[in-house]
Amino acid sequence: MNTELLMIEDDVRLARMVAEYLGQSGYVLAHAPDATQGLAALQAGPPGWPALVILDLMLPDLDGLEVCRRIRALPGEAGRVPLLMLTAKGDPLDRIIGLEMGADDYLPKPFEPRELLARIRAVLRRHGDGGVAAAAPGGQPLLQFGSLVIDRDARTVTVAGQAADLTSYQFDLLVAMAERAGRVLTRDQIMEAVRGRELDAFDRSIDVHVGRIRQAIEADSKNPRRILTVRGVGYVFARQQD
Repeated sequence: MNTELLMIEDDVRLARMVAEYLGQSGYVLAHAPDATQGLAALQAGPPGWPALVILDLMLPDLDGLEVCRRIRALPGEAGRVPLLMLTAKGDPLDRIIGLEMGADDYLPKPFEPRELLARIRAVLRRHGDGGVAAAAPGGQPLLQFGSLVIDRDARTVTVAGQAADLTSYQFDLLVAMAERAGRVLTRDQIMEAVRGRELDAFDRSIDVHVGRIRQAIEADSKNPRRILTVRGVGYVFARQQD
């Protein structure tokens, strides 16, 4: 069964090349040449479509960061779609802002098609191939810390019964830390536990993701009580919570 993707990109020639290359690996690429058509396609598509969005940062009608924000604001599955952002020249500020707005990954232009394919596979793997299966009997036990409940099978997080909005990568980061509650983890150890794409240990993107997780699960993200910073080392997920 082919996996369907959506690419929001104004460079038609690039989109055709990407579609042809990804097609060799079983992916079907729909193309929207601007933000307006891309957002409309997302809202009109069936639940679970597409499996992933490839979003260019520079679009003719709307800034890609704003598109990212609007996608994350969509209701239901459309707002949780895995999102890979294409950034010009790998600008670190654009990359950080994109991650803060909910992008799962980024890739600077120009890029090698093989790297794009690898990034897509990594994001989909972290997201469960674009779908979440119902938890089977005998599945993994819930991780519970006070009012925080993490369901690894359903890939959901709730705080005091309210759903926490996390991207697939942020969910995996949270699980990696929660499974090691009480242990101080370096950024290298967290990344090794997640086993996604390799990030530079000094890349601020890990810190950006942790900041987003804190906003979702902490009562006060400025004074966190669940994920604590160990200055000069990394992070520790508190064993004792509310």
